[in-house]
Amino acid sequence: MTGGGRPRGRPRDPGADDLIMKAALELFAERGLEGANFEQIAKRAGVAKVTVYRRWSSKEELLVQAIERARTVAPEEEIWAGADVPEQDGRLMDSWATTFGDARFRAVLAQLIGSSVTHPSLLETYRETYIEPRRRLVLETLERARRDGRLAAGADVEAAVDMVVGAAMYRMLVGPRDDDTRRYLERVIRQAGLSPGDQ
Repeated sequence: MTGGGRPRGRPRDPGADDLIMKAALELFAERGLEGANFEQIAKRAGVAKVTVYRRWSSKEELLVQAIERARTVAPEEEIWAGADVPEQDGRLMDSWATTFGDARFRAVLAQLIGSSVTHPSLLETYRETYIEPRRRLVLETLERARRDGRLAAGADVEAAVDMVVGAAMYRMLVGPRDDDTRRYLERVIRQAGLSPGDQ
């Protein structure tokens, strides 16, 4: 910048960002991390390779943003803002059911987990940037439910959240998919003892 003015060069084109992230996600789902290199991403997006390099320092950084943008789950601020507890529960369940029932997200999740051994930095970046903040929000909500008497005082909310997420991921990747996703999640949540709305 010069003298407090605007940055030099052309302003960033959000349309190019969308094309690049869409191409990155498609290639990652189809070919894994090795196939989602900047050259192939730029080619599929129809942009110059330098356009990708200027925006992201690594393909891990690009893919983490692309995965997050592709999630069908609603942003947490939309779930919690201005809602009472039963409404929050319903919004969260709708959001999870939509995401876990999404074939596109299933393919991306399979690649993300599959690459965790050979390229652990991708999953670690996604965990630090997106999974852990969301997990803390859910745990805080459940802790409030326990303090309010809507969950058993001795409930292990951390273990219960792991049970629910693990069951959902198993169903997405290996289990049968011919039943209703929402009903399955509701059964798992009840089994784990996390049904504050029923108290």
